[in-house]
Amino acid sequence: MLHRQSLAATAAGILLAAGIGATIPAGAGAAPSHPTTPPATAQVVNVRWGGHPTFDRLVIDVRGTLPPVSVRQVKELRADGSGDKVPLAGKYFLEIRLSPAAAHDESGQSVYKGPRLLKIHLPTLKGVALTGDFEGVVTIGAALDTKPVHKSFVLHSPERFVLDIAHPPVGCRR
Repeated sequence: MLHRQSLAATAAGILLAAGIGATIPAGAGAAPSHPTTPPATAQVVNVRWGGHPTFDRLVIDVRGTLPPVSVRQVKELRADGSGDKVPLAGKYFLEIRLSPAAAHDESGQSVYKGPRLLKIHLPTLKGVALTGDFEGVVTIGAALDTKPVHKSFVLHSPERFVLDIAHPPVGCRR
């Protein structure tokens, strides 16, 4: 009898070590990391960037349906709500506005995982900041060293807004 119990215990140990046997699905009993249904208001969750041979790219990741987005050149970046100047160095600035959108969930917890204020060292893009999450409007600021020539488009699955900012011609670079 003792031999049979020893064999059963050894077999159970081998099965557990191999990950075989009664398994519980990952995340069972835990809150899901992503909502199963899209949020009622689009949620801005991240901002990413990258350098390419002829342009710098800024990507805004959104959970839910991408809202209308506007991009405009401004003289300086200001924080929504307070109006305080955003301390990003640059000669030119773009304000990217998503509305209706939020960078927080219904309980007021931030869902935004990107940079709040960051200096970037790319040929054209020099900085990015989350400048606002206020009254259904999310704004992101981009700092540039050269006058911006840009194009934008939307990609799906997952939802994201893409802004490509052209590098200046080789003879015009600082």
